[in-house]
Amino acid sequence: MFKLTKILAFSWLLLQGWLPATAQWKSFLLSRRGDTLNRVDPLDRKQGPWVESIPELRGERGYEEEGNYQNGQREGLWKRFSLEGVKIAEENYRWGKLHGNQRYYSYNGGLIREEQWRAMDPAIAYDTVAVYDLKDPDKRVGEVVVKNEGIAMRHGRMVHYDPRSGRVLLVENYVMNKLQEEAVTPSVPDTTPRVIPKVLQDFDKKKKKN
Repeated sequence: MFKLTKILAFSWLLLQGWLPATAQWKSFLLSRRGDTLNRVDPLDRKQGPWVESIPELRGERGYEEEGNYQNGQREGLWKRFSLEGVKIAEENYRWGKLHGNQRYYSYNGGLIREEQWRAMDPAIAYDTVAVYDLKDPDKRVGEVVVKNEGIAMRHGRMVHYDPRSGRVLLVENYVMNKLQEEAVTPSVPDTTPRVIPKVLQDFDKKKKKN
């Protein structure tokens, strides 16, 4: 009760203009340009733009992430960078969980994988999900009702790439975490030079003379 009263009094003073804007945050950082980052509100919830640094640990490379929080949950686009400044991931969030298109890159900047995810509104117990034709993504073929387990699920295409050439290596299709068909490996023309045995070369030459 005391904590709630304190928060209401704080909000009232802010609305009256008697407190500076930064006074609404329990803690925050200032960027070089004077922007407020890494804000924590009186309810200990992360808010607004954040930059998070993860140090190297037990052989795992460190990285930095930047994006936005809404009431303690990640929301919208988040980007991940290596400590050398190379972008290694772009992730989209809704209700604090992966939602929409995700992209992951090598430490040299080449695209490794694209994923599609779906998060569910935590306020509902069940959700209805449209199912589309695997060969025609615009053709709706049905619906499925799924229980809200409070987790994000793979929903859509997962495409694996060769990070050097950009060639597609593998395509998988998911509907609410369930693989819908065998993974597809795109066919690649065989460009390996063919060596013709000398015996056949001599035979062809004789055939042409005749």
